[in-house]
Amino acid sequence: MGVEVSVEGLTKSFGVQKIWQDVTLTLPTGEVSALLGPSGTGKSVFLKSLIGLLRPEEGRIVVDGTDIMECSSKELYEIRKLFGVLFQDGALFGSMNLYDNTAFPLREHTKKKEDEIRKIVMEKLELVGLTGAENKLPGEISGGMRKRAGLARALVLDPEIILVDEPDSGLDPVRTTYISQLLLNINAQIDATMLIVTHNINLARTVPDNIGMLFRKNLVMFGPREVLLTSDEPAVKQFLNGTMIGPIGMSEEKDEAQMRQEQALSDAGHNLGGVEDVEGIMPQMDPTPGMPRRQAVDRRRERVRSIMHTLPESAQQAIQQSFDEAEAEDGRSPAYAGATERSGYGNDDQGYQQGGYDQGYQQGGYDQGYQQGGYQQDGYQQAGYDQGQQQGGWSSDDRPTEQNEFRQGVDGGERRADQGGYQGWNEPEPRDRYDSPTDRPRG
Repeated sequence: MGVEVSVEGLTKSFGVQKIWQDVTLTLPTGEVSALLGPSGTGKSVFLKSLIGLLRPEEGRIVVDGTDIMECSSKELYEIRKLFGVLFQDGALFGSMNLYDNTAFPLREHTKKKEDEIRKIVMEKLELVGLTGAENKLPGEISGGMRKRAGLARALVLDPEIILVDEPDSGLDPVRTTYISQLLLNINAQIDATMLIVTHNINLARTVPDNIGMLFRKNLVMFGPREVLLTSDEPAVKQFLNGTMIGPIGMSEEKDEAQMRQEQALSDAGHNLGGVEDVEGIMPQMDPTPGMPRRQAVDRRRERVRSIMHTLPESAQQAIQQSFDEAEAEDGRSPAYAGATERSGYGNDDQGYQQGGYDQGYQQGGYDQGYQQGGYQQDGYQQAGYDQGQQQGGWSSDDRPTEQNEFRQGVDGGERRADQGGYQGWNEPEPRDRYDSPTDRPRG
């Protein structure tokens, strides 16, 4: 299980340039947290401070009960063994191939035999979709592959605390989603404490349990996702919608005159960018079906319930609605280990029967396979695609034919070719055309 990391009154400067001041927060045990903020606000500096690579001038950093600002070098060395870190650029050794880069922490910190090390290393490389690339040097692969190799190395010691700096840097949106899914799966399995630094709005909205934001040298907010996603704090709202309207400018902040000018342009119909203004709380990603339930979710919800009475009425309503929807979904789709007996999915009455969606979610509140939405009756039977979808662009020959098995996805993530699951590769070619996920052609 992960450990708690507590930061109190932390201040860091480089010469006369103050990076941030009086930062106080706690990364809850076993939960996934995300730190947001405009470029140049010191998010990566904060990560490096947590592991003692940089030393703030003031404050405390308490990891598993030890203040690393006061401990000896020997104690700090032991504390660092609790961490797994994915740096922004991967930080691989250029003279070592991917296998030796990934094996390095095991050789440095354990007394495992080489056959044990090989088993662990190959398992982690497969996890991030790099099977077959273990003999390549960092200079021979793409930036995205170096990023994934850095993640494999961060995981080899099964750390209790995982720090991830810009997981989407150098990765396309699909692989970013695979990495996000992988991090949630790891959290479900070992209940590790995680902190993700990111600019990715979708990741920030759907992955973490807690969200924080640095802006103007201060921690604007930090708390459960439900609180941040319903906040009216201008900087938080602007960042999560990626629009020009708000206090964040090209040079981090803007004056009142510029803000009034931009608001006038917006009122006049000028498009100032950003995503659609999302109201309410987007559903959080779940672990892959078959994984244990994330205990962090239950802990976070209890914490939110204890503070809901302190929040604005509109936030309370949005949070309660999200809880009701999540609980209804949990009851309709028990997709966790131990929740079901057939094909890893839900009970006989809850609409995940017989390796597919039974009767179009009849018992879950969807009547007759979306009849009113243009799908025919029982529209999601038989491996998730009914003949009723033929008129929507699928013919009976197009449906996936490899059923009742897991197929490896493009980037090491698993997906189901049956049961109506995510269809990342629906091509009709034989599955053994490629020797490994990394051999698939890249766009």
